[in-house]
Amino acid sequence: MALKPFRAPAKMLFSKGLPGTGRHDQRARRPIVFDLSRLLSRAYFTTPTGIDRVEYAYAVELLNRVPERLRFAAVHPAGGYYGRLPIGAVRQFLAFTQARWQTRGEAAADVRAQAIRHLFALRPRAVPVPLGPRIYIQASPHHLEDTLLVRNILRTERARMVALVHDVIPLTHPEFARPNGAAQHARRVRSIDTFADGIIANSQSTLDALAARLTPRRNRILRVAHLGCEWGDTPMLSLAQTDERPYFVCISTIEPRKNHLLLLNVWRRMVERMGEGAPQLVLIGRRGWENENVIDVLERSVLLRDHVIEHADLDDRRLAQLVAGARAVLLPSFVEGYGMPVAEALAAGVPVIASDISSLREVGGNVPEYLDPLDGLGWLDMILDYAKPDSARRAAQYDRLLEWSPVGWGSHIETVLQVVDELADRRG
Repeated sequence: MALKPFRAPAKMLFSKGLPGTGRHDQRARRPIVFDLSRLLSRAYFTTPTGIDRVEYAYAVELLNRVPERLRFAAVHPAGGYYGRLPIGAVRQFLAFTQARWQTRGEAAADVRAQAIRHLFALRPRAVPVPLGPRIYIQASPHHLEDTLLVRNILRTERARMVALVHDVIPLTHPEFARPNGAAQHARRVRSIDTFADGIIANSQSTLDALAARLTPRRNRILRVAHLGCEWGDTPMLSLAQTDERPYFVCISTIEPRKNHLLLLNVWRRMVERMGEGAPQLVLIGRRGWENENVIDVLERSVLLRDHVIEHADLDDRRLAQLVAGARAVLLPSFVEGYGMPVAEALAAGVPVIASDISSLREVGGNVPEYLDPLDGLGWLDMILDYAKPDSARRAAQYDRLLEWSPVGWGSHIETVLQVVDELADRRG
């Protein structure tokens, strides 16, 4: 779960496009079709997933950069066949999406009514007959398990495909996936392997795991592009000004690979030692699957009742405020494709304590504290140290933060467009 979506100013979101430069004139040779299926399928949800935020950022950034050649398409959630989406309706839908993520001010019924109106306006139109090859960009795994559908989409568009891959965790670690998750993800990877001429991985760790499952193809383009991290103008108000009790934040869906049980055991030991003086743990994220042990502790532990706080549904402003006041953001995961909470916490100037796994080191560099996700005593000692107002280790991480800078969405999309251009230069 990411902390904050990319938030373009309205003047950018509704821009008609910039005057063409040499680079953009060169890129105007082939139309780009961007698949918006994931966001449409999530139109009724007020809390976005990380993949939701990525698809949103792609749509906004592509609109800003290459509006003259950009088209939108989707497999409509109402069951309508794949087709072209009206550009004006897409712009309005993106503004609606941004607004509903930012605050929870409206009742669920009002949000649903607005979503229905937007989805009606976004009814797919027929795909125009191609005058030449197109480039089709897929930034989410939505419908990729349906190989026949993907084949028909690309034939209809007469398009080459560029796909963003978020992770292959259900294949490398099937024990952490939903039931049948490994089989479903295998079908998605099969579609990518069969149809994608360009593949963007969100980390080198993801690309390495994916490459082992791809059929060798001489002309396929493989690239790594770290996900963008932009907080926009969300106020980073620290709660430490009004609450003297230190607290730590963990941001993720409650599921086995996120390793919440380690944190709960650490907090149980702290409360046994320190009583009411123990710091608080704030869990931000919805309850996922295969998490019965964690849920039992959250619902039945008397000892942790006043020390562990669970938030399943926070708007972006409240989320940013909670993160800003935390002693550190904790991410004890066993495996990650990228680790967006690490990047966004560091971008907000908040220390991070994370698992010592390659994908998180790739994101955080030498800034966070890294610990084995099985080292409960190590996590206990580190958290107790960071809870101190005069923690030397925490101060040292702040010093390291001065040398760290986040990747922007502009840099990520630049890599995507480079892949698009390379494919456009090739025959076929």
